[in-house]
This record gives sequence, structure tokens and C-alpha cells, in this order.
Amino acid sequence: MSRSTTILKWLLLAGAVYFLAIAIVHMLRIKIPFLFVYYDLPSYGYQDRIISFLSFGWSVFLFMASTDPAKNGDAVKAILVAGIAAILGLNVINRVTNFHALSPGIHPSVFRKEVLVLSTYMAALILFYFLAKRKKNE
Repeated sequence: MSRSTTILKWLLLAGAVYFLAIAIVHMLRIKIPFLFVYYDLPSYGYQDRIISFLSFGWSVFLFMASTDPAKNGDAVKAILVAGIAAILGLNVINRVTNFHALSPGIHPSVFRKEVLVLSTYMAALILFYFLAKRKKNE
């Protein structure tokens, strides 16, 4: 396994652990910044539980892809496409939502920082996916 593929494997596994943590805290309704992107917004239990089981699904897909990224290239591609769409969606939410109307004490800059960290993670996944793919084709 090439170095790029190994790094991709560990990045995917880290994502699986991260989304599993999101699933757990949303199910338990423990609002932890970065595990709850919009942690200081009011939410309903049913919303948190929907996010919980969808995050569990992401965790499963990331874990499955991490077992052998070279063999599971189609799964990795699907994760990249869905991840890019999620990042775009979070950016749209951050641009069009009047967070202060929901609660005056909200600091939207924190949400943008969290999305920036997630974007950096996605960029690393994309970079190492293409490096691993190039190494495989050599």
C-alpha cells in the first residue's frame, strides 16, 4: 500500500470516528462545539436524532471505505461528492441565515470556522484520493 493510500485510509477512519462521535452526542443531545456545528442554536430532540442516525450512516460509509481505499475507490468518490455538497450546503446556511433572529447571543463566526475545518478535511481527502489514485496507476 502506497504512503498516499495509507494516509487516505487513516483520514477516512478519522472521519468515521468523528461522525460516530457526532451521532452519539446528537442522540444524547449533548451540545459540544464542532460535534454540533450549530451548537448554540435551539433545536428539537427529533432534529438531533435525525442528525444522529444520518451521521451514523456517514460513519459506516467512511469506515467501509477506509478498510481498503484502493479497492473501495467508488465508495471514496461517493464520499467526496457528498462531502463537497455538504460543505456547500453549510456555506449556504451560514450566508443566508439570520442567526441573531434565532438567538441574539449567537456568534456565526464560530460556525464559519467549523465549516473551514471541515473544508480542510475534505480538501485533504480529495488530495490524498488523487495522489493514491495516481500512485496506483504508475
